[in-house]
Amino acid sequence: MKRRFLIILTVLALALSLSGCASPASDSDQRRPTEEILEEMGLDPELFSDYDYGRLYGQEITLNVANWGEYMSINDDEIIDVNEAFEALTGITVNYKTYASNETLYSKLLSGGATYDIVIPSDYMISKMINEGMLEKLDFDNIPNLANIMPSFLNPQYDPENEYSVPYLWGMVCIIYNTTMVDYVPESWSALWDENYAGNILMFNNPRDAFGIAQAYLGYSLNTESHTELDVCASLLREQKEIVQGYVMDEIFDKMEGGSAAIAPYYVGDAVTMCDDNPDLDFVIPKEGTNWFVDAICIPTTADPDNKEAAEMYINFLCEPEIALANCDYVGYSTPVQQAFELLDDDAKSDFRRYPDDEFLRENTEVFVNISDDANAYMQTLWTQLKVDNSNVWFVPIFLVCLIAATVFVNVWRARKKRRDDF
Repeated sequence: MKRRFLIILTVLALALSLSGCASPASDSDQRRPTEEILEEMGLDPELFSDYDYGRLYGQEITLNVANWGEYMSINDDEIIDVNEAFEALTGITVNYKTYASNETLYSKLLSGGATYDIVIPSDYMISKMINEGMLEKLDFDNIPNLANIMPSFLNPQYDPENEYSVPYLWGMVCIIYNTTMVDYVPESWSALWDENYAGNILMFNNPRDAFGIAQAYLGYSLNTESHTELDVCASLLREQKEIVQGYVMDEIFDKMEGGSAAIAPYYVGDAVTMCDDNPDLDFVIPKEGTNWFVDAICIPTTADPDNKEAAEMYINFLCEPEIALANCDYVGYSTPVQQAFELLDDDAKSDFRRYPDDEFLRENTEVFVNISDDANAYMQTLWTQLKVDNSNVWFVPIFLVCLIAATVFVNVWRARKKRRDDF
């Protein structure tokens, strides 16, 4: 009896010991206090909202996010990694992918070739996707930080009721140039047609931006739907093709920073980054006017419906002042988040090329809007013809020479074979 009692006591002691060992593991599965997480990530809890970022913790959610290349503060040990901070705060995993253009993103979504919970297209593409039923309406109860957005960016032309998007970053299109290779300040779009720099000029590799430059240069609306005006623009771009080194998007960073090209049009935010990396570079807003663009955060209709609340949490997170500041600093683009703007250093806030006043924007810029399907298709056709036609001016003559040589060879071979057979 005594022995049985001792065995029972031993089993109970062992059970208690095991439960005591298990309790720390259970505690480690619990989310740490928000303030502790923020401080560990180098963020100031005083600047963060009281949003409940922990309410989906432990649900093993993965968000698929698609964004432009080099367009978020990530993978840099010296600054805040935005996605790592979000993951630490929420327990939600971010699967981050990039794309090179609005058109690439649109094609992927339309074809079903990719499924994303978050996308960040530009203004005109947002308008197009809204019209085609490709975006979900947002639940702003989950995005209270919309209140941080500057009033001038609310209810924009591309999303007039502010139902589908939240502004992320904005900027203008400029000319970036190498001051050691270009012997004047290129204050006009005409510099991109300057034959003195043949072979050293880069051009946008997407139709809307490329046609937009031609339209600004010619004094047309950036949203013209006139086939006649689009034809004139295409003719101008064909003339330029003879002296263009290449059509680029993200490739511009290596080419301009490395000094392998002299001049190119691109976005101000990226020009800031390139100028920081190469002091020989500078940029200017052309006198004829330019495109003022906004990139905004959206949820596609093809997104996982179970992830919608998590996606809206991510959107709210991107509107936190310190997070918006980190993205703004990293990519060089301008922020629409008022509190983030106030945290910028004076040099950035006073740079007219990054933060022009309302009068300049009103008189010297135009926002792309979604043009009609007919005009868009016509522009795309002209662009395709431009890229395909004479893609290699030597191709046709070389092909003909090869064809003639092959014909001569076959005829000679047949003649010799016939002589051998006769012999």
